[in-house]
Amino acid sequence: MGFRPDPMVKPASMKTISYNPSALEVDFAKALHILKEHIQTHLINNQITHVENCSAKENPTVKFSLVDVDGDPHEIVVRIIQIPDKF
Repeated sequence: MGFRPDPMVKPASMKTISYNPSALEVDFAKALHILKEHIQTHLINNQITHVENCSAKENPTVKFSLVDVDGDPHEIVVRIIQIPDKF
């Protein structure tokens, strides 16, 4: 016999209803911004000079502006994308 779902058990439904941006994406972007000093301790030859949190975008980004030991500026952009729930 094949699989028969239990009629008393409701199928799981997606709990996250908004992904553009989702609350988790926004919170994750804020957490990266807060952790900038801790991240700095792991960047041997670069100094973080500025962090820009763009959490209102569809896919939030956190942009790190850095300067290396030669004085050259660099930017690292982290884009946060939550993959839809899979139940």
